[in-house]
Amino acid sequence: MNIDYKLIGKRIAHRRKSLGLKQSEVEERAEIGYKYLSSIERGLSIPSIEVVMRLAAALDTTPDTFLVGSARQETARWESVAQYLRLLDEKQLDTAESFLAWLSEQG
Repeated sequence: MNIDYKLIGKRIAHRRKSLGLKQSEVEERAEIGYKYLSSIERGLSIPSIEVVMRLAAALDTTPDTFLVGSARQETARWESVAQYLRLLDEKQLDTAESFLAWLSEQG
């Protein structure tokens, strides 16, 4: 299987632009180096899995959006829940994660 890093970069750029964000804003959110995103978006740099995950979090999506092009349907409700989660501290996130795990087991 050949990995098309230019296509991955284009998907990242498309998502960034659709959110109206500058490269520098995403680099700051993802805690990656200056101009690194530009190289990734042009297919010149190969991002690690960790960087792909950081970019996905910074761009409010999932890594598969960039890697295979299949994004989950983002709804206003999903984004609303994500906004609440962003405001939580570590302890609150642990509690939320435990609750969500319990809730998913309830079927």
